[in-house]
Amino acid sequence: MVDDRQDMPGGEGGPAVILVEPQLGENIGTAARAMANFGLTDLRLVTPRDGWPNERARAAASGADHVIDGVTVFDDLAAAIGDLSFVYATSARSRDMPKDVVGPGVAAERLRQRHGSGEATGILFGRERWGLTNEEIALADEIVTFPVNPDFASLNIAQAVLLMSYEWMSAGLDGALPTRFGLTRRDDPPASKADLIGLMEHLESALDEAGYFKPDHKRTALKHNLRAILQRAGFAEPEVKVLRGVVASLERRHERKGRND
Repeated sequence: MVDDRQDMPGGEGGPAVILVEPQLGENIGTAARAMANFGLTDLRLVTPRDGWPNERARAAASGADHVIDGVTVFDDLAAAIGDLSFVYATSARSRDMPKDVVGPGVAAERLRQRHGSGEATGILFGRERWGLTNEEIALADEIVTFPVNPDFASLNIAQAVLLMSYEWMSAGLDGALPTRFGLTRRDDPPASKADLIGLMEHLESALDEAGYFKPDHKRTALKHNLRAILQRAGFAEPEVKVLRGVVASLERRHERKGRND
């Protein structure tokens, strides 16, 4: 088998994901899907049992065709990591090796730092039944292990790839969301104090008409609490307008009800 992407520097789109002797095409496909979910593209296979290409892998990838189409197949692990300068090996067992053993979050942070410096990196994942051998782990720089139930520590390959892919993306986001969620809010201007005070006064007036501020001796405290809640929310300008519209709608409903009575 030949590496037909020798001119491509490993890690251009993040660390390479190396599956050592994967057995089921479905596991390769779901691993590719997990990579695509979190922005990884470089998938490498070391002597897959059923050969390559594998239509079951493509079907299980559920549309992650760019990852499947870019798969590189190698005859041995040394060739698969030959262009990389730093490699993690995943393992659920103590190997008694003089290597740092870290969790996935720390591993992702270290990979991000090396990636930012232009290093080509990778993550090794072992066989479905028994993982990586000590000889294979010896080729890695550090070991990453997952905080799983020690009485049932075995993970499916795709699950392990998903966890590391997620941590990789999370490490580069600084807490922000890369999806449409939150983008509108972040792009909207924050509400001015004048807008917020207008909302407070409008809501207080409507609540006053509804008899909310009872008993009278608690009136001031109730208003202060209400204003504190509205202040803490950190509304954007359009959100204040929406809430003013809600209050106005309730006022009109209350007025119609009063006329009908």
